[in-house]
Amino acid sequence: MKLIREDIEAVKVIIEEKNGKKNLYIQGPFLQTEKVNRNQRMYRLPTMQKEVARYAESYINKGRALGELGHPDGPTVNLDRVSHKIVSLKQEGNNFIGKAQILSTPMGKIAESLLNEGVTLGVSSRGIGSISQNKNGVMEVGEDFMLATAADIVADPSAPDAFVQGIMEGKEWIWDGGILREELAENTKKKINTLVHQRSLDEHKLNLFNNFLNSL
Repeated sequence: MKLIREDIEAVKVIIEEKNGKKNLYIQGPFLQTEKVNRNQRMYRLPTMQKEVARYAESYINKGRALGELGHPDGPTVNLDRVSHKIVSLKQEGNNFIGKAQILSTPMGKIAESLLNEGVTLGVSSRGIGSISQNKNGVMEVGEDFMLATAADIVADPSAPDAFVQGIMEGKEWIWDGGILREELAENTKKKINTLVHQRSLDEHKLNLFNNFLNSL
């Protein structure tokens, strides 16, 4: 399965006060379906409805729906980079409108400072799934799509497709005992096949095999 990222250009900033405490939120369309996006991909509404229901039950409703500041390079959420908590995700037509609370974490404080200074930030969803070309030639995300997070906070949601695809879609990921791992075996094989001298080959085979074992 491929790591898939989709960007939304801008979100609204909301300040809510409760019991004398002010909380900062961002709100806007976090997920979009039934149209070809800037990355030339399309999500079907039933696929997204099913996944949002799972994500809401397993993460949002349990206070575990977290997002990071910046462009993570994998499908897992890194706690040391968490900046916000997604508190709601509701369908409006073919879009899903999300709302996220900015947290008092180090990354949350950076996001808060940027927003308070008037910096326009966007959000970027992150998930894994298969991609195939449909009969109309459109690259369609498969029914196996799973959200890692409905929204990371990013400063460059309008990044060119090549930048996004080159950074975020250059790796394959597999399930291994309930854990997502990069497809290291294939990469190891490719590296071994590029070596020419037998002595170097034997030495590098051992090193690469040890590196592969250590990554498990």
